[in-house]
Amino acid sequence: MADADNRLAVSRVVLLGPPGAGKGTQAAFLAEAMGVPAISTGDMLRQAVERGSNLGQRVQEIMNSGALVDDETMADVVTERLQQEDAQKGFLLDGYPRNLGQARTLGGILERLQESLDAVALITVDEDELVKRALARGRDDDKEEVIRERLRVYREKTEPLVGHYEAAGLLRRVDGDQSIEAVTAELRSVLS
Repeated sequence: MADADNRLAVSRVVLLGPPGAGKGTQAAFLAEAMGVPAISTGDMLRQAVERGSNLGQRVQEIMNSGALVDDETMADVVTERLQQEDAQKGFLLDGYPRNLGQARTLGGILERLQESLDAVALITVDEDELVKRALARGRDDDKEEVIRERLRVYREKTEPLVGHYEAAGLLRRVDGDQSIEAVTAELRSVLS
């Protein structure tokens, strides 16, 4: 765990960026620097799939098609997670919100919890680089056509969040097309 004196001042952050931008990697570093949990909806959904529950089977079908999990399901997952003890002093959300409806839902969740976001960090990466990175991971659901569909859905659904959070004065942009260490340093800088 990072030294308390070396921690970032922000405690409630959303991490945005297209699939393959390195959000998961950066979330781990940032969460430690912030002294809060990294909350990845992607990991939670993959865990549901691994358990083989009805929800997990539904999530698997959605993930295989390249589409996104419905807002109501994600809202339930996020609400429950933000109420857990380790998130009381803050959190780093990775993968939520993914559209304007979810951003409004998150705003309502935080309002009910008497909290608000401190910042939204956006990691940007060129699309061809994203495809290359995803194919290199070698996961079963990482086929080029599925990856390109995820990126299309991202552009359609998630990019409008950029304007939403920019208008709220929360957005911080970071170039994700550099080394992991350079991205980490830039994130720490824009969140200081």
